Amino acid sequence: MPGGRLTQQERRQIALGLADGLAYAEIARRLDRPTSTVTREVIRNGGPTAYRADLAHRATEHRAHRRRQTAPRGSEATSQAHGRDPEAVREYEETFTTVLMGSGMPKMTSRVLACLCTSDAGSLTASELVQRLQVSPASVSKAIAFLESQGLIRRERDERRRERYIVDDDVWYQAMMSSARSTAQLAETARQGVSVLGPDTPAAARLENIARFVDFVSESIARAADQARDILHTKPDTTSHAPGPAHPSTQLPA
Repeated sequence: MPGGRLTQQERRQIALGLADGLAYAEIARRLDRPTSTVTREVIRNGGPTAYRADLAHRATEHRAHRRRQTAPRGSEATSQAHGRDPEAVREYEETFTTVLMGSGMPKMTSRVLACLCTSDAGSLTASELVQRLQVSPASVSKAIAFLESQGLIRRERDERRRERYIVDDDVWYQAMMSSARSTAQLAETARQGVSVLGPDTPAAARLENIARFVDFVSESIARAADQARDILHTKPDTTSHAPGPAHPSTQLPA
């Protein structure tokens, strides 16, 4: 697949694809680009209903110009750790952020969580987040408060008495359980409508079916998360990336 940034012509093709109701994967196939590239491009530029090719192109150029002007001197050295390509790391962080946004998480919160997840230590201070993301301390503080309220991060003091924000190995377990709780609440709310609308009415029957469906999904998410939790604490086999049978440590209990 071709690398590099999207051209203005490619952005126009994305806009045409969206207007025709094509899925991101189909648009990406026609452009010979990764689906993640198209997804990130659309979400960060207004979403499928508000995407405009020319505006997206100008916004991208503006972001690139601003990034060159404001990038801290130490950021490139940090990204170069372990021989990494700084540009590839930045692009991946943007992709990760876009996927989190697609799940409903606010943009700044997604940026902070992606930054924490892609740091080797799994923890950063507020000042480190401000420097890496080039945002205000207030923006970081608001995002941290949300992530902490969802149980996705925790705080602790380091040896210099600085407050560090830590993303644990259990972060995705906590996220799945939070999703299960939210889904269960939806089921409960739907079921409350049955008595309000009358148990023998079409609307009540619809709500009861919604509640039953969502109940099943919520219980399945929670059960699967419990069964798979140990995977988060195992070291993946990095000796081979060839497809094949799942590693024994990733097999879910029956």
